[in-house]
Amino acid sequence: MAALKDVSFSVPERHIFGIIGPNGAGKSTLFGVISGAIRASQGRVRFRGSDVTRLRSDALVHFGIARTHHIVRPFRAMTVLENVLVAVHYGRQSAKADAKAQAISALERVQLAPKARMLASALSLGEQKRLEVARALATNPDLLLLDEVCGGLSGAETRAMLDLFQQIRASGTTILYVEHDMKAVMSVCDRIAVLDFGRKLAEGTPAEIQNDPAVIDAYLGSGMLGTNSIA
Repeated sequence: MAALKDVSFSVPERHIFGIIGPNGAGKSTLFGVISGAIRASQGRVRFRGSDVTRLRSDALVHFGIARTHHIVRPFRAMTVLENVLVAVHYGRQSAKADAKAQAISALERVQLAPKARMLASALSLGEQKRLEVARALATNPDLLLLDEVCGGLSGAETRAMLDLFQQIRASGTTILYVEHDMKAVMSVCDRIAVLDFGRKLAEGTPAEIQNDPAVIDAYLGSGMLGTNSIA
């Protein structure tokens, strides 16, 4: 049985596009295919007219596509700054001489510059999530793939993270956002695609998704789609 079947959508530039769905809907598989972590047996992933279906994650970085991971993966024995420097060197940096400045700039964007000299292992979960975003930003992406970045965060941390997403989008970067936190998705996304059993169930604005009978039925009337704010 295919994990995904006939799933198709387009992400407009400078949008925050969300992907949601019940457990087992195929979100992780779809994200893996788009990010180059999983090779699709059929179908195509296209980025600005180029077929990038067969490219690995490291090659996609040079096309301008970067991702975060749901389970944070810092180099724990390295400092926060060193973690981001690694990303700069593997990204689309303009010159290696500017690497430190680019790394510091990425840390400033996520408000981690004051902790640049700390070991990554000493950061809280929320800070490690921000470090994930900083490493992705340090590659200078045009498309940023965010994988459940708000998972495990407090309400205040989630609000701050969503503000960061808005700032990233305002700077010109497009965001594809996979998330279980429905309040977060409904608050920040311009459009949302809903998956169910590996198929696209619906696509639309947050308001359209919240009022779609098929989507409500897929979530078993749990009330998860019923708010547009973050508590």
